[in-house]
Amino acid sequence: MVRQGDGIFIDMSMSQLTLVAAINEVFHSHRYFAGLDYKVLIKALYGVGPEMPSKDLVRIATDLGEIAPERVALYKPPKLGRGYAEYYFETLYLEAQELSDGTIIPERPTRLNVDEFVTEMWNKGILFGIEVAAVAAAIASTKSDRITVAIDLDPQPGQNARVEEVSSDLHRSDAPKERADGRVDLGSFQNRFPQIEANVKLLKKIPAVPGLPGYDTGGRRTAPDAPQDLTLSFFAGEGTEVRMFEDGEYVVSTRKGFLNVDAKSKRISITDKIISLDGVSGKTTGNLELAGAYEEFGDIQEQREVTGSDITVHGNVYGNITSRGGTVVLGQNLVSGAVHNAAGNITISGVASGSVIHTDSGQIVIGRAENCVISGTSVTITDASNCEIIADHVRIELAEGCAVAGGDVEIDSAGPRRRTEMLVHVLVRDVSQFDQEISELGQRETVLQQANAEVQQKIDAIAAIPDVRRYLALAQKLRNQELQLSPEQGHLLRKIAGAVATELQAISTLRDELRPGHAQLKMTQEKLQRVIEQKLAATGHARCCLRMVCGETMVRTMPFQSTSTALIQQPAKDLKQRLRNGGAGRMLFCDSAGALDWHLDPRAPSIAS
Repeated sequence: MVRQGDGIFIDMSMSQLTLVAAINEVFHSHRYFAGLDYKVLIKALYGVGPEMPSKDLVRIATDLGEIAPERVALYKPPKLGRGYAEYYFETLYLEAQELSDGTIIPERPTRLNVDEFVTEMWNKGILFGIEVAAVAAAIASTKSDRITVAIDLDPQPGQNARVEEVSSDLHRSDAPKERADGRVDLGSFQNRFPQIEANVKLLKKIPAVPGLPGYDTGGRRTAPDAPQDLTLSFFAGEGTEVRMFEDGEYVVSTRKGFLNVDAKSKRISITDKIISLDGVSGKTTGNLELAGAYEEFGDIQEQREVTGSDITVHGNVYGNITSRGGTVVLGQNLVSGAVHNAAGNITISGVASGSVIHTDSGQIVIGRAENCVISGTSVTITDASNCEIIADHVRIELAEGCAVAGGDVEIDSAGPRRRTEMLVHVLVRDVSQFDQEISELGQRETVLQQANAEVQQKIDAIAAIPDVRRYLALAQKLRNQELQLSPEQGHLLRKIAGAVATELQAISTLRDELRPGHAQLKMTQEKLQRVIEQKLAATGHARCCLRMVCGETMVRTMPFQSTSTALIQQPAKDLKQRLRNGGAGRMLFCDSAGALDWHLDPRAPSIAS
């Protein structure tokens, strides 16, 4: 401690033990600090209280005084309780005193002094927590009272380590979605499934903060409970990792994808697929328009729209699903809803009832279908009743009261259902335009063959004349070098040639006429073959196999132009009407029992109608 012009100063840079020893020296000698700043004293000794100026010497009192021996006796021991100390304040008197010169000072009233009180309480074991203001008020009061003059300071708990969100993208926005035209879509949420970019800080670890110690009235230290720490890597799931930066430890995304937070473990994952456990309804998600794959473990409620790709639903579907591609898988039932996949397969493990199922390019597999309109490239159903079905390839184990159309139809058991008839339409491409051209080319081929035959008959008739026949035979042998003529025989041959010169000239003329006829016939035959090949290619494959017919069943051909795509992509209402009423094709089967195994003969005349 240092005395300066305006008071007593304490060196705050000294250790706590050194300062306590210095204060002990003062108080144990019954000296006191006049004008004591008790807060500064406690701050210097225990580090408790307001912040002090950033300098070593701090003013603690105005002066240092000594307590007279007769006053020391005024300060009685306090009553100690659990966590506090009480003192009984009453009217006090100094005893009569005889001075050295014989003068007697009679008994007289007196008061305690706050600064002396601090000193004597220290000497009686109260080293901390004196309520100076309460003591001053009690001293100033004229009535006797027992008050609490000192209390313990409880330790202040620290802060446990915690995780703080540092990215606004972690939060969903359930506000109504605003469309591009400025209107608000009350059926959709703004951002139900946040999408995270790569290398984004998501969570930050806020380290534990230790608590502050407490002190009892005797100045004994009470340690606070140690704060709890945490391991940040526990929160890092798939697609994230823990990284250390200058300002702390973070969970950072390692890939671009969709945010998934496990409700139990609070672990964050970034995946290519959106995973939802809450279902799709007006309260949970609203209508969904997603950029990536989606997996739903709940139900999709009525009138809810889900648009995305690679959609998997483990619950029931009562709304509408639209996929831009990939695979649509429904683990349970589709009831009064719709599924459309622009490019990919659709699988329904449960029952499809009163729904529309369509894929532009892909396979549809359904366990049981009732009162549905189904269209796609390939359709496979275990049990179908009262359905309208069209596809290039259709496979049904049991079909009752359905209207089925396909280029390749295979049904194990077919029959009506109550009053609904069983209809099967075999899609046969209309190639009648080829038949007409084939017919015309065939007729032209016949005419050319007849004309060429007539000319050949004339040639044969002339060549049958004996002299002409002998000459032609000799000429042929000479050309083949099968015969050698002497000069006399050569003269004879020239004489024979002169005799049949007119006939030989006629044969030559007829052969000149026949040569173009043969060329035209060859061209016609080649063109006819090309048209036949074109017809075979255009006709394609068509087949219908009914292994067992159980009730009135009708099978007809259904002609179509170009490709069957236009038929398959018709709206459900038009498709239903077309399959139930479209009976313009050729009848292939109409019976209440039996079986059918029919294959299209592409070489036969068109059977489209």
